[in-house]
Amino acid sequence: MRAPSKPAGAAFMSNLSHPQIIWSPTVSILRFEPPLVKPWNRGGQSLTRHEYRSAADIERFSMADNITDPKEDFSRWYLDVIREAELSDSAPVRGCMVIRPYGFAIWENMKEDLDRRFKETGHSNAYFPLFIPQSFINREAEHVEGFSPELAVVTHAGGKQLEEPLVVRPTSETIINHMFSKWINSYRDLPMLLNQWANVVRWELRPRPFLRTTEFLWQEGHTAHATEGEAREETMRMLQVYTDFMTEVAAVPVIPGAKTEREKFAGAVNTYTIEAMMGNGWALQGGTSHYLGTNFAKVFDTRYLDAGNQRQFVHQSSWGVSTRLVGAVIMAHGDHQGLKLPPALAPVQAVIVPIAKKEEEKNSVMAAAEGIAAELRAQGIRVSIDDREGMSPGFKFNYWEVRGVPLRLELGPRDIAEGHVMASPRNRPGRQGKFTIPMEGISLEVRKALDGIQKEMLKEATDFRDANTFEVDTYEEFKALLPQRPGFYRVWWDGSSLDEGKIQEETSATVRCIPLQQREGKGRCFLTGRETSTTVILARAY
Repeated sequence: MRAPSKPAGAAFMSNLSHPQIIWSPTVSILRFEPPLVKPWNRGGQSLTRHEYRSAADIERFSMADNITDPKEDFSRWYLDVIREAELSDSAPVRGCMVIRPYGFAIWENMKEDLDRRFKETGHSNAYFPLFIPQSFINREAEHVEGFSPELAVVTHAGGKQLEEPLVVRPTSETIINHMFSKWINSYRDLPMLLNQWANVVRWELRPRPFLRTTEFLWQEGHTAHATEGEAREETMRMLQVYTDFMTEVAAVPVIPGAKTEREKFAGAVNTYTIEAMMGNGWALQGGTSHYLGTNFAKVFDTRYLDAGNQRQFVHQSSWGVSTRLVGAVIMAHGDHQGLKLPPALAPVQAVIVPIAKKEEEKNSVMAAAEGIAAELRAQGIRVSIDDREGMSPGFKFNYWEVRGVPLRLELGPRDIAEGHVMASPRNRPGRQGKFTIPMEGISLEVRKALDGIQKEMLKEATDFRDANTFEVDTYEEFKALLPQRPGFYRVWWDGSSLDEGKIQEETSATVRCIPLQQREGKGRCFLTGRETSTTVILARAY
């Protein structure tokens, strides 16, 4: 669960529909006559097949041409990638989005991996109502104050005014605690470890697809424990689960740390976060884990009978991530060619593009492609064959590059004769990145290539973050550098919530976290000049 949203960056939300593309689950139909599959002639010189498929400008229609250079306009680039990769579209309700099949497949892969991790740590899935009595929200003062501006409230239903307004779920601490108070009676009922996959509504004034929308998908974990120590251990355990997921699966390095009092979740004692750097140097909060103490337990009288027959309040944690992780992957890895997906998340890990110029070559090429696909699927590799008619190889290459497929396998008569396929990894574009894979033992080699791509993408993202993490000694130095060098600024800190407000007002930057891994020694706060042993990360953020 993220803290209530605060203004961040310029607002934008444009129509993401593409006038030239119709989507069905199996094929994209483009409203133009595709170029014929024939050798391309450049200056009177006919290119060979391998030169043909590596030339960047051979296609009359390139989806990548519709993508803004991220160095020129990162916000526009982000929307362009979402549109061209067909990840989402705008909805008729302001601030909402329609997640298209390819975008939803990425979220499903995230969900599957996270759900496995939750169950391995002892959690069970449950589901709670979308509608919450308004009185529940009002019972926790800090909670209602934090969420009040974002609430959507139902006042009429069935043609009548409701006796009590219903809040459309912004988060579920209140209703889950109501149920916990019924289910938990004895220390034998503890710990109670639940997770919910659901949708959430928070009225968003500055929507951005996947990052901030009025309705979004997420998971929220809620646990109850006998002691503070157990609840705090759970809070940190789940923060580590998120950290591992981001590095191992999303290939996005994160900094785990604590939120300041100003930035913590409404109703929590402590909030912990994982902060990731996007391709423009801005921060994105990837997930949060909260130690709630006994705050909600006292409001809803959630108690248990301990071994000494004494009634005690439970100690609780809550934690969550959402579809904004899809946005994080887009912005952390994408480039001017479009989406770039780590293999662990990609709906299609490898795409086979059969290339047959002559009619009599098609059957043998397709038979070889289907055999390779069957072998890869048998090893658990998500593979697709692009056998669409009337589209040139170059168009297909571009199509899958924009969608971020990690590995493209090109297969033609010459490749079959030579006993290999030509492989092109998405993270190393151009002819210099290509290599051949022998057909014999191809599934093991493809798996090895995908594992290598996953590691390379994490390293590239880590190197980028480290190269754009700076240290400054004074606030004036920070204000001068931030506009020219966006990134993470690690500074000594002994400021207050009022100081944080001043920094945000003057620079649009916020304290992203107090890193769990602190620098040794002491220094002077870059703002107040007071001696301190604490450092924080400052950055502009989504």
